[in-house]
Amino acid sequence: MSEVSAIHVLSLNCWGLKYVAKNRTERINAIAAELAKLEHDIIALQEIWVFSDYEHVRDSVVKRLPYSKFFYSGALGSGLALLSRFPIIATSVHPYSLNGEPIDVGGGDWFVGKAAVSIVISHPVLGQVQVFNTHLYAKGGEDGPEYNRAHRLVNAWEFSKLARQAAELGRYVIAAGDFNSIPSTLPMALIREYADLSDSWAVAHPTDPTISSPSAMDAITQFGVTADSPLNSYSAGKPIGPYARKFLGKRLDYILYRQPIRPLTRPEDPLPVLKCTDCNVLLTEKVPGRPFSFSDHFALEATLEIRTGDQVPVELADPHNVWSNSSAGAGGAMSPGSAPASELSADSLSTTMQALAACYRFSRQRARKELTIFALCLVVLVALIVGSPWLPHAWINPIFILFTVFIAWLATTMFYEGFLYGNWECNALMNVIEELEIYKNNLEVQAGTSQG
Repeated sequence: MSEVSAIHVLSLNCWGLKYVAKNRTERINAIAAELAKLEHDIIALQEIWVFSDYEHVRDSVVKRLPYSKFFYSGALGSGLALLSRFPIIATSVHPYSLNGEPIDVGGGDWFVGKAAVSIVISHPVLGQVQVFNTHLYAKGGEDGPEYNRAHRLVNAWEFSKLARQAAELGRYVIAAGDFNSIPSTLPMALIREYADLSDSWAVAHPTDPTISSPSAMDAITQFGVTADSPLNSYSAGKPIGPYARKFLGKRLDYILYRQPIRPLTRPEDPLPVLKCTDCNVLLTEKVPGRPFSFSDHFALEATLEIRTGDQVPVELADPHNVWSNSSAGAGGAMSPGSAPASELSADSLSTTMQALAACYRFSRQRARKELTIFALCLVVLVALIVGSPWLPHAWINPIFILFTVFIAWLATTMFYEGFLYGNWECNALMNVIEELEIYKNNLEVQAGTSQG
C-alpha cells in the first residue's frame, strides 16, 4: 500500500504597486487576513512591490509558513515573494534579459526587475524541491505584435531552461506565477514542451478551454479564469480584448510541476511521484464589507499529491518523470532511452525563431530612427547655441531655455534608446536566436543518428 501525502500551493498576483494600484493598503490587509485562514504549504506572490506589505503578509502567516523570501531585482524590485512551510536551503534570482523598453514609462516593465526567482526547500518525502515564482512581460497580448510578443518568448525560454536545469539536478520542480499568457499561446508551449512542466489546472480539469462559458462564474470554475473577469471589480468596465470578451476572462496564472530527471540518492528505489489532484480559483468574492476585489487577479491553488511506495501508479508512469529498478544502474545513471528529455516541437521552435527574428529586425530599424533623431537634436542644439545672442525680445528667453532643455533631454533619450538599449536588445535577441539554432541543429543530428 502506497503512502499518500500532498503539497498545497497557492499563487496570487497582489497588484501592489505603490501610488498606482487602487485601494492597495486595504486590499493587502484583506489578503493577509484571508491567507492566514488558509492552510497552504507554499505561497507565491507577485506584484508585492512594497516591502512593508510583504512583511504584513509574512507576519500574518508565519505560524504555518515560518520560512520566506522577498526578492530584490531591478530599479523598483521584482515584486516577487515566496513563503514556505518547509526549510529554505537556497535561493536564486534570474532577471530576464528583455523586459520592455525604457522609453515606455507608462508600461513600467523595464524599470522593475521582472525575473524568475526560486527557493530550494528541504521536503521530508521528496528531498530537494525547487520552487519557482515569476511574472512574465505583459505587453503583446495573444497575437503580438511580434516585437512585443518576442520579449515574453525570451522570458519563457529563459524560464523553461531554469526549470529544466533544476530537474536535471535531481530536484522536483514546482513553478507558480502570472505568466501573462493564455494556455494556447506560444510562451506556454515553450514552457510545457522544453521544461516538461505539467499544468495543474489542465490535469485536474481536462475540459476544452475553447468552448465559450455560459456565465462568468462558469468561466472561473470550469476554465480557471484568473484575470479580466467581469466578476472582478477592477476588470469590470475596463477595455479588454476579444478573447477575454468571448470567454469572460483569461487564464493567466499557473501552478506547474514536474518530477526530477534523475535521482540524486538511492536509485534502486522508486521515486515519489507528484500528481495534481485538485486545482481551484480562490478570492473571487469582494473584500468583506468593501465594494472592490482583493486584487485585479484571482488566486489559484493546487493540491499536489505525493505518491510513494513499491509501485508507481499506472496513470503516472511517464517515461520523462518516473524511474523503476530497471531504469537505473547501481551508480544511479539512467539506462539508455529510459528517461528521454522533453523537446520543443518543430512548430514551436520555428515560430519562436521567426518571432525573435522579426523583433530583431524591428529593433534595428527603430534604433536607426532614434539615432537619426539624436543627430537632428544635435544640429538643433548647435543652432540654438549659435542663435542665442540674437534673441529679438527678452520674454522669449524662458521659452528658449525650456525648448533647449527639451531638445537636450530628447537627444539624451534617443541616444540611450537607439545606441545603448538598441544594442542591448539586439544582442539579447541574437543570443537566444543562436541558442535555438544550436538546439535545432542538435535535434537534427540526434534524429539523423537514430535513423542511421
